[in-house]
Amino acid sequence: MLLLSEENVRELLPMKECVEVMDRLFQDAGAGGAVNASRYRIPLPGGGSHQVMAGMSTALGATGLKTYAGGRGSGSNMLVLLYGLNPVGPVALLSANALGAIRTGAASGVATKYMAREDAQSVGVIGSGRQARTQLAAICAVRPITQAWVYSPTPERRAAFAQEMAASLGIAIEAVESAEAAVAKADIVATITNSRDPVLKGEAIRPGTHINAAGSNSWMRRELDETAIKRSALIVVDDLPQAKTEAGDLIWAYEQRAFQWEQVAELGQLAAKRIPGRPSTDAITLFESQGIGMEDVAAGMHVYRKAIERGLGQQVEL
Repeated sequence: MLLLSEENVRELLPMKECVEVMDRLFQDAGAGGAVNASRYRIPLPGGGSHQVMAGMSTALGATGLKTYAGGRGSGSNMLVLLYGLNPVGPVALLSANALGAIRTGAASGVATKYMAREDAQSVGVIGSGRQARTQLAAICAVRPITQAWVYSPTPERRAAFAQEMAASLGIAIEAVESAEAAVAKADIVATITNSRDPVLKGEAIRPGTHINAAGSNSWMRRELDETAIKRSALIVVDDLPQAKTEAGDLIWAYEQRAFQWEQVAELGQLAAKRIPGRPSTDAITLFESQGIGMEDVAAGMHVYRKAIERGLGQQVEL
């Protein structure tokens, strides 16, 4: 079995490649060739939880799981365990903090590819953490972005984000003083926060905007208000069963009778062209990302195969 470090993952999983990997995965899922097992959480003494999620793809010839545990005030050390399918057996164990951030961004990149306007050139980002960086990078991988605005509550953090990502992506990025200013002129909006209360108000969204809401994976957290949900003509999730237990934005809107789950499609259906895409130029579209196990398996298998080709990682006998 091959052991792969965070450094290995960062080297072997550039964003553009990961978007392509996620696109193929969701096409496979839409055709019935991939399976996702929703995340479950085991409460830990003193707070925090141990979390496990899993998935399988016949096209990739792999199955596996991601697991991580963290307490209050401590980070999570993520691991992905991969099994090959022919023959069935363990092939790799990856350190997966970087992998998680990259694949989450890449899934939003796939959604943007199928849901945003073709002429979209600007992005409003709400949030300035590690995952906000991969959200913006993925959007830039699928659309010719020239301008972005970023808002987060701490001026120093949003300013650092703007400076770093402008240099990395070669686009103009401005740090602004409110969420409304970040989205006022944006063609695409990315929300990636841990807020319990909505950071994006529906009345602030321009017609024709595509939204990637990637921060809430708990019924206790919301990034969008009910108006934003009501105004969305197309709502897509990465996995419907998982969304029904984790997508706080949609759960709250459902409880307020702002929408019905029957309105929601899965990204695999869109990628496999089993449903129509953007309904009109002026439509507001919404992708609700929870982060799912089969994404970790797909990204991890891509890293594993590249590592084998390049002779990276540490082989161990079990």
